[in-house]
Amino acid sequence: MHAGSRRARYDLPMSILVAGGAGYIGAHVVRLLLERGDEVVVVDDLSYGTPGRVEGAELVELDVAAGNATEVLTDLMERKNVTAVIHFAARKQVGESVARPAWYYQQNVGGLANMLAAMEQARVEQMIFSSSAAVYGMPPVEVVPEDIDCHPINPYGETKLIGEWMMADCERAWGLRWAGLRYFNVAGAGWDDLGDMATLNLIPMVLDRLARGESPKIFGTDYPTPDGTCIRDYIHVRDLASAHIAALDRLAGNEELDQHVFNVGTGKGASVREVVSKVIDAVAAATGQRVEPEELGRRAGDPPQLIGDATRIREVLGWEAEHDLDDIVSSSFSAWQADPDRPHFG
Repeated sequence: MHAGSRRARYDLPMSILVAGGAGYIGAHVVRLLLERGDEVVVVDDLSYGTPGRVEGAELVELDVAAGNATEVLTDLMERKNVTAVIHFAARKQVGESVARPAWYYQQNVGGLANMLAAMEQARVEQMIFSSSAAVYGMPPVEVVPEDIDCHPINPYGETKLIGEWMMADCERAWGLRWAGLRYFNVAGAGWDDLGDMATLNLIPMVLDRLARGESPKIFGTDYPTPDGTCIRDYIHVRDLASAHIAALDRLAGNEELDQHVFNVGTGKGASVREVVSKVIDAVAAATGQRVEPEELGRRAGDPPQLIGDATRIREVLGWEAEHDLDDIVSSSFSAWQADPDRPHFG
C-alpha cells in the first residue's frame, strides 16, 4: 500500500461495496460473496434491480452519477470499513448510447469518476471494474486478445475504455489497485430468482416474444459470418460472477498484477441465429409450440463478431468458464418460468 493508505478500523468488520449490486450480474456477485461470509454493501439506483435480490446485504439507494454521490459514497466507505469496490453501475445498451451519447458519458464516465473520487478520499485502494468487449470495436482478428488496439464503434464502448484509462491514471496518481473485466454477452441464471430482469439482452428478448406468441427478431442477416448473423462469446452469468471474485481475491492478496484487463469468456462463438434457435427449441420442447424468427435489418453499432481469447484470465487468475450455451439457455428458461412477473409458457 502507498504511504497514505487508510488503516483498517478493526472495531468494524471489513466490507465490500458492490455498485449496481441489485442488478442482474451484480446480484450474482453479491450472493456468492454473502455465501462465503463476506460483509457486503450494495449501492444501486434500482433502475434495473430490486431489493429482494440482495437480501443479507446492506442496500443504499443512490445514483452514482448524481451530484452528491461522491460525498455520500465517501461517508459510506468510511462508515462501513470498505476495503474494495466492485463497480457494475453503468448504462449498457449500445443502441441507446448511439442515440443519447452525452447522457451515456454523464452516467458511465461521471458515475465512475464519482466512485473513484470517493475511493481516493476514503483511501479504498482496490477496484474491480465491469468493463466490456465493446472496447474492441470491430477487431481484425477472429479471436480477440486483450493487448490488441481498442477502437470502440459506439459511445457505450467508448465509456468503458475511458473507464479503464481513468483507473490507470488513478493507479499512477494515488496507488489504485485495479482489474478490468472485459466480457461479451452474458446470459443465463445462477439461481431461478436471479434471472435477467430486463428484456434488453438477446435471450430474454426471445423468451418475452415467444411467451406472448410473437416472433423473435433477428437484427441483421447479412454480416460476413457463416450464417449472416452476429457472432458473440456467450458467458454464463454465474461464471462471470466467479471471475469478478477471482480478480477481487487476487487484489486482496496484495499480489501485484502485471496485467490489468482480462477477457471473460469461453473462447468460442455462437451466432444470433444459433442462440435464437436453441431458445425456440427449449420452448417447443416444453410447450409443443414453435414460432419462427423474424429477420430484420442491422442495428446501429453492432460489430459482426466478438470472441474473446480467455488465455490470460486462466493463466493469471486461474479462472475458466464451467457452463456452456445449453446451460445458459436451460437456466434462462427455468428462471423465466419461476418469475411471477413474466408471461409464462403453458
